[in-house]
Amino acid sequence: GLSQYSSDPRTEWDLSAYSTRDQVLEAMRNLRYKGGNTFTGLALTHVLEQNLKPEAGARLEAEKLVILLTDGKSQDDANLAAQTLKNLGIEIFAIGVKNADEAELKQVASEPLELTVYNVLDFPLLSSLVGRLTRVLCTRIKEKSNKENAGSTVKDIPVNTGPQLSPTDLKISAVTSKSMHLAWSPPLRRPKKYRIVYYPSKGGISKEVVLDGAVSSLQLSNLTSHTEYLVSVFPIYDAVVGDGLRGVTSTLPLSSPRSLRVSELSHNSMRLSWKAAQGATQYLVLCSAAPDGAED
Repeated sequence: GLSQYSSDPRTEWDLSAYSTRDQVLEAMRNLRYKGGNTFTGLALTHVLEQNLKPEAGARLEAEKLVILLTDGKSQDDANLAAQTLKNLGIEIFAIGVKNADEAELKQVASEPLELTVYNVLDFPLLSSLVGRLTRVLCTRIKEKSNKENAGSTVKDIPVNTGPQLSPTDLKISAVTSKSMHLAWSPPLRRPKKYRIVYYPSKGGISKEVVLDGAVSSLQLSNLTSHTEYLVSVFPIYDAVVGDGLRGVTSTLPLSSPRSLRVSELSHNSMRLSWKAAQGATQYLVLCSAAPDGAED
């Protein structure tokens, strides 16, 4: 299976989509590159929520491996999402290219790091990793399978994530130029915490808030005016992340002063007056002589 991400992760194909090597290679040749930001935490959560579920082709008895390929430092918290996957027995391999942050790769990847972390200077050099990575992946699968057969427990991703583990009905209200209010219906089983991630849809720094699982609303403030925001709410349990809620809302534009009037004109002065702009703390007034022939 393959997912591609920038600010919003996108599933290219599920685990059950292709059954032969040639089909996968053909799909790779037709893949269109997705440019944009680097929200690795959101991408890893997408893999857990969407790609490693039985309905996407994941078999409960099969070993779960995630290979992360990135060329930049994550703009959100990749470590929290990675830790959730690792707690579920999912092995993460991290491959960095060009500007990837090696410290972050080591934080995200599973142990032992000498087998799961790779870093190359440019994309063509990725081909040099293929042979070694293939051998390591196959060996790790065999090792994990042998341990399971010997009686050790391997955690599976719970199948029942619907209303039992996932919140519903995200409502965004009281939207102003700088704030908005979020509220949602909690899942039947109370989560340990909620992770709320929000960021401008056209690119910008991702911010997140972690709430106690007993809380089901949040006021977002210090937002940018006249901007579309993507909002995600993830319930976090001891060993799983439930399905996330997502919403999109634009903040209001800043209010403008209106009804500009000119009075008390003299040879070197004039009085200006206007209707106040709500929330304005200062005004900047610019004045210049009209060019010859233009209306005064």
